[in-house]
This record gives sequence, structure tokens and C-alpha cells, in this order.
Amino acid sequence: QVQLAESGGGSVETGGSLRLSCAASGNTYSANCMAWFRQTPGKEREGIAAIDSDGRTRYGDTVKGRFTISQENANNTVYLQMNSLKPEDTAIYYCAAVEWFGLACPTTTPLNYDSWGQGTQVTVSS
Repeated sequence: QVQLAESGGGSVETGGSLRLSCAASGNTYSANCMAWFRQTPGKEREGIAAIDSDGRTRYGDTVKGRFTISQENANNTVYLQMNSLKPEDTAIYYCAAVEWFGLACPTTTPLNYDSWGQGTQVTVSS
């Protein structure tokens, strides 16, 4: 498995930006899909973006056009640039990784991922 550590969360006002980082260690060579999920109390974990080892990306509908996932393979780090933040983006954001054998990285089902970070809180005030 891969060990993941998120950072970069915080509090911003509506319309602001944040960049989250996810540093991967361990068996990083096997994790060909990396993703960001988020979760608020009482709700299911929501997939918002994924990237494969070739840099192909997928996004959830709620963040498309506002969030960008990217990776820096040299230091095994995945980023989530979040722009035009809204109060409904408030959540704990989790980084996830998996060795995926499908055609495209999954974005909707947390159970598809087997490595998770501890999460980082993002709060957007109105």
C-alpha cells in the first residue's frame, strides 16, 4: 500500500482559492490512480477528481471548471487547486490511491481506493 499525507487545508472566504497537497510514500510505483474525495458530517464521501499515471484527469460535476488536479511525479505529490470556492465546498478533503486495472481512474466510489490519507479540513465562509 501507499502512505498518503494531505496538507494545505484552511479557511477562506467565498470566491477564494486554496491548494491542497498529497504526499505519497511507500509503494508509490503501484498506485497508478490518485484521487481527491471530500466528506461532510452525515453525508457519503464524494469523489471530486482523479488523475492517472499518464496525467489524464477526471472531475466530479460539482467541481468541474473550478478545481484542477495535477501531479508532480518527481516528488510523488498530487495537488488539488481549488478556485472560486463556495460555502458548499466546506468539507474534510481526503487523498486516495489505488493500483487500478480499469480503463479510467474511478471518481465516484470510495471503495475502489485502498490507500487513504488522514484528511485536511477546508472551510469556506460566506
